[in-house]
Parts: sequence; structure tokens; C-alpha cells
Amino acid sequence: MDVRAHNRDAWDRKVTEGCRWTVPVSSEVVAAARRGQWSIILTPTVPVPTDWLGEVQGRDVLALGGGGGQQAPVLAAAGARVTVLDNSPAQLQRDREVAEREGLNLTLVEGDMADLGAFPAGSFDLIVNPVSMCFVPDVHPVWREAFRVLRPEGRLLCGQMNPAFYVFDFELAEKGQLEVAHRLPYADVTDMDPAVRAKHLADGEALEWSHTLNDLIGGQCAAGFLLTGLYEDRFAPETEDRLSWHMPTLLATCAVKPEPRS
Repeated sequence: MDVRAHNRDAWDRKVTEGCRWTVPVSSEVVAAARRGQWSIILTPTVPVPTDWLGEVQGRDVLALGGGGGQQAPVLAAAGARVTVLDNSPAQLQRDREVAEREGLNLTLVEGDMADLGAFPAGSFDLIVNPVSMCFVPDVHPVWREAFRVLRPEGRLLCGQMNPAFYVFDFELAEKGQLEVAHRLPYADVTDMDPAVRAKHLADGEALEWSHTLNDLIGGQCAAGFLLTGLYEDRFAPETEDRLSWHMPTLLATCAVKPEPRS
């Protein structure tokens, strides 16, 4: 099946449903960013450290898989030149709505995270990637493309799912029961019970992959990045994820493209 098309339609649907990751920031948030008072998240609750972001005024920033009207408008209001690449037209429309509402300049591109051919090498100083690697079958092309389009000393800030999140039976977990059911790395397309997968697809839910730490972290290093920071986060356990009562279910990494050796 065409995974990219399926997940594009799934996220368009999430926009119509008002999923929290599709709700744009308010005018108050944009106004505060213009005053220099701002932060962004790439995972559910923990703000990205300010030293990871650095000075964004006048910098070229790529919000990779970053549609939804959340990170990009804040960065633009803080003075960055922001491009948003997302697979979902409806998610990009959220950014367009905020840009028009607030008089912000955003460049919006519909595309695949694994193919950044629309951008020349060395186009960006910073890439911010809210949790979305779980929606691509292979993360290695994404890391290689991110490395290519960054300038030397540019940074890749990436939110990611903890692979352990996928080891449990999902239907039981939603009922508060944690039962080990899957061998990692997990993929909906091969490891989900066929009957459950049929309903999952019929309901228009996005397809996910767990990947491994070798691919999520080691893959960045293999692409040429130097890992300089990592923190963990979790969903609000009382509303979203029982596993988050027991352990962090997400992480974020900061990786730097080093200067080329002379």
C-alpha cells in the first residue's frame, strides 16, 4: 500500500477531528514570541531547552513534519525565516491560517521527510522535528537528508517515541492493562493482528513504526551528526497513556552537523 498517501489522509482527518497536534497557537502566544517570550515543544510537555535553539533571529529554520500551526508560527514571530514541510495539506493549512491571521511569513511545502530534494544543500541553520519519525518506515533517509540541507554547525532537534511504547497490546493499554504483546522493532503493517489492522485502516488511523535506538540515535550519528543533548518526556498518564505512569514514553535529541575537516 501507499503508506505516505494513507498517513497523509489520516492526518488530514485528525485536523477535522481537532487532534491536539493540529490546534494552532493563539494570537497571545504569537504576540509573546514577538516580545522575545517564547518556547516550543517537540514532545508532549517538556519545552525545548533554550541552549538547543540558540538565537533564531534571522536564521533559516525548517519545521520538518512540523505542520499544525504550532512550532513554525512561534519561530517566525521570534524572527526566524521558517519553512514548513509536512505530508498533510490540512496540517499545512493550519500554518497558513496562523500566518494570515498574524501577518507572518511562512514558506509551506507539502512533501516527504525522506526526500528534501526541493532544498539545496546547506539551506538551513536549524531543523525542528516534532514527533513524527514513527510515521515513516525507514528513518535513515530522513537523517541523511537533514544532514545534507543543514549548514555546518546547524542543529537537528528531534522528538521521538521511546521504542518500548510499542511492546504492549494497544487495545488493552487503552483500558489501563499493560500486557506485553509485540517484539521490537514493531510495525503496524506487519505486526498488528490482522483483524485489528483491518479496523485500524478502515478507521483511517495512521500507520506507525517503533524503530530501534540503533536507528533513532545511532542513525543520526551514522549520517554524520554529533549528538549533543537528550531529554525524556511522557504523555499525561491520566488522560493519554497508562504506560506513562511507569516510564518516560518519549525522548528528544539535539544533534549538530560538524564543520567539515580541512
